[in-house]
Amino acid sequence: MKKKLLALTLACVMTGLSLAGCGGGGGSEDEGPSISAEEADEELDYTYGAGETFHSNEPVTYSMMYSDHENYPYKEDWLLWKAIEEKTNVTFDLTTVARTDYNDKVSASVNSGSAPFIVPKVYDSTAYEDSGQVVAISDWVQYMPNYQKCVQDWGMEEDLQQILASDGKYYRLPGMWETTAGGYSLVIRKDTFEEAGVDLSTESSWTWDDFYEAMKKVKEHIGGGYVWSDQYQLGSTMNVAAAAYGVTGGFSSDGGDWGLKNGTKFDFDKDEFYFADTTEEYKEYLAMFRRMYDDGILDPETFTQDSQQAQAKFFRGESYVLNVNYQQLADILNGKMQVDGAELYFLTPPGGAAGQVKVSSRDGRLENGIMITQNALDELGEKEFIKMLRFIDWLWYSEEGQTLSLWGVEGETYTKADDGTITLNSDIYYNGINPGAEKQLNVDFGFGNGVFAYGGNKTLQYSKFSEGEREWNERVDANKENIRLIPPILADELQKEDMNLIKVPLMDYVNTAALEFITGKRDLDADWDAYVKECESKGSTKYIDQANEIYQDKKDLLN
Repeated sequence: MKKKLLALTLACVMTGLSLAGCGGGGGSEDEGPSISAEEADEELDYTYGAGETFHSNEPVTYSMMYSDHENYPYKEDWLLWKAIEEKTNVTFDLTTVARTDYNDKVSASVNSGSAPFIVPKVYDSTAYEDSGQVVAISDWVQYMPNYQKCVQDWGMEEDLQQILASDGKYYRLPGMWETTAGGYSLVIRKDTFEEAGVDLSTESSWTWDDFYEAMKKVKEHIGGGYVWSDQYQLGSTMNVAAAAYGVTGGFSSDGGDWGLKNGTKFDFDKDEFYFADTTEEYKEYLAMFRRMYDDGILDPETFTQDSQQAQAKFFRGESYVLNVNYQQLADILNGKMQVDGAELYFLTPPGGAAGQVKVSSRDGRLENGIMITQNALDELGEKEFIKMLRFIDWLWYSEEGQTLSLWGVEGETYTKADDGTITLNSDIYYNGINPGAEKQLNVDFGFGNGVFAYGGNKTLQYSKFSEGEREWNERVDANKENIRLIPPILADELQKEDMNLIKVPLMDYVNTAALEFITGKRDLDADWDAYVKECESKGSTKYIDQANEIYQDKKDLLN
């Protein structure tokens, strides 16, 4: 069902760099713009610019797909739509799709050539890059001044490389953050750890070995029971720890691929990829979890229980550690604990062989983003197509548009102090702010909406954090180092198919073996060499050789 609505919003969720146009032909039908920047600015019927509000002299409507979230169902009378229209004179012709069906509907509409002009909330454009139905948007970002400002001011060049196709172009405008934040870590029972004699004042410099020693003290204090019964079948925790050891890990039936991926890392000194999950660092990583298992610290049910069972144990006081993100922690703090006097503390992710690293930085600062369909270019023509891009540029990439999408209308949903501090109205709840308030920012007003509100500078990003979440992120920033982004493997479709035939069975074996090493079904000393040889027989070396060949062939596209 299509509904006319207003402008998109905050997702600064795009980012495009001027990596545009740095490759040979793309999958889309267009060959990029044929008019100069000067010609594009002739006889405009709208205002635009970096730091300037986009406004069309005449009303204009753009078609857009909309992912309708069950927690804040679409409403035609949201203030969001009115605010966008009043600012820009733009409305939307929406194709509204339930969030749970959204990816399937995007695929069907794009591949059939019937998709709306704007397709937001896209995490991976790979499947559409050779379809001829999606614009190689990197050819067009030079017309988007706010987008370019984000790229240049925040140094997003390496981040944008992560979404390049084999032709050196990118096909979605990603959400961009000035800095990384958030992510998963471990919440502990602060009261119990301190009673056991653990000094938490130094936790920001802990390694995983230090954390293990702390849990040994807790185990002794509680009389010998399990200290940790984790959720996600340890998949999320294995991913967090893998970053600290410079390896990959973390796959579970509860959550899927947390970070196992293809097992590759990059040696910047040698300028080449290598297979990380047969290294000594990987062996050390497994050994750390094995000690926890053997010493009765880690509950064996971790590997079979669902997340609800793990959470229930933590709530009842039967477990003292749990892997969560801050949103989940805020929910726990809102009355979930069933132990009188329980105090919780959110650890910064412990360090390892790779140092004290900021786990959230490993995958870069990009978010999901927006694809622009070939239909938009064909039906609008270049001049009007650029006008639409400049509207998107304002809504998703300007600070004004991002603030509108996230917080709404100043004076109606929030106030702003002279120093720029944003305060949500006390009768409105959002993201742990003002618990118990009668209204909700996303449900009742449409702001803070995942289709629009992602991306922005650090001030805006931190403005949506509760005091506790802000303190945790500041603690992480002060004590952890960013992880350098590894170059992408710019494989074409045939190469991707060949490599995927190796990757799937190889990494399935790696994950199965990891769990067997941790739980004692395999011996890390006696069975290690056999494990390495089996990885090689399943194609680990072949995979790396092909990755390095592609990297050398496409290296110029990354410069």
